[in-house]
Amino acid sequence: MELEKESLPLAVVVMGVSGCGKSSVGAGIAARNGMRFVEGDQLHPARNVEKMAEGIPLTDADRLPWLDRIGEEINTAQKAAQGLVISCSALKKTYRDRLRQAAGGRLTFVFLEGTRDLLLSRMQARQGHFMPASLLDSQLQTLEPPTGEAGVVTVAIENALEDIVALACKGLSGVAVKGGDNHAG
Repeated sequence: MELEKESLPLAVVVMGVSGCGKSSVGAGIAARNGMRFVEGDQLHPARNVEKMAEGIPLTDADRLPWLDRIGEEINTAQKAAQGLVISCSALKKTYRDRLRQAAGGRLTFVFLEGTRDLLLSRMQARQGHFMPASLLDSQLQTLEPPTGEAGVVTVAIENALEDIVALACKGLSGVAVKGGDNHAG
């Protein structure tokens, strides 16, 4: 069952550590709901990509310009009243709050959650990705799970991709309805 268009949040950030499936799940959510998908990694400044490719974890100072570019994408889509799904690790609450502020508060997150072993096996199986598996532990140490934050749907990644996308869409439908933008007669 697809999301009802009037209940869709304008922007969805698919978040989690590297290897959790942000790009695949984000593209799936967008395709099911006629929304545009943006690969957040493509918005990284070149130096960030170089650092990660060298196995050097990013600092907050490295991440802030990237988060601001993602925030600009969200804001632009919202001003145009266009739905947007974007992938972004959004590992810390301060990062998510920065994105929420850019979105004027109207933002939903899908948190893709998995065990270290599963994440590591997925990262090792990837071909041609700049993020080495060696950075997984630094990402897990940085991660502040969004437990208890409003507007967050958590989906376990142990399932098949189609099932993860379906669970995310189902959760988003519930969050969007609770979001308060629908005013039934």
